[in-house]
Amino acid sequence: MAIKKYEEMNEMEIDILKEIGSIGGGNAATALSSMLNTKVNMEIPKVEILEFNAALDSVGDPEDLVAAILVEMSGEIEGIMLFISKKEFADEILHRMVNKKGADFLALDEIDSSVLTEIGNIVISSYVTALSSLTNVDVELSVPQLAVNMLGGIMSMPIAMMGQHSDKIMMITGKFKIDGKALDSRMLLLPDVQSLNVLMRKLGVDLSND
Repeated sequence: MAIKKYEEMNEMEIDILKEIGSIGGGNAATALSSMLNTKVNMEIPKVEILEFNAALDSVGDPEDLVAAILVEMSGEIEGIMLFISKKEFADEILHRMVNKKGADFLALDEIDSSVLTEIGNIVISSYVTALSSLTNVDVELSVPQLAVNMLGGIMSMPIAMMGQHSDKIMMITGKFKIDGKALDSRMLLLPDVQSLNVLMRKLGVDLSND
């Protein structure tokens, strides 16, 4: 049966999204490893369908200052992708890329912003490559946008942009490990409901009873 809301997905359909997340995370870890010239792994991703407050709690303190890279998907798959970089992750990236320690999110210069945007773009593009390869769909990405705000403000963006599809948020999330050190960053993949049905059909899921 066609999916009308995120929460209508069954276990098999969630497992499919988890597999996409796992392959995308692996691609992203490989790309980051090459860029940072060090070992980067990603924890096994989770797929969660949560109400807004529960989704926010699962990511962190609403008042934490974070940097987020937002990209909109268009083409056969529409929706948004959001990469959330917490301070310890950003510090590690900027230290390795531009030899800067203790980045101040409220005082990022042009180089800092460019580095963080590019890292987020690489992670997002890796997920989209996995999505396209597995499902043979054409996905176009907007120019990545960097935003620095409290986590609560950042997490309100998916609700504002995708709220017409559900009162819940679907998150495919995973944390990166750089040189074995777990650093809190989150990748949120949020296709719209119509796109979810396209994905499932492309992957051979029978939705003929809709």
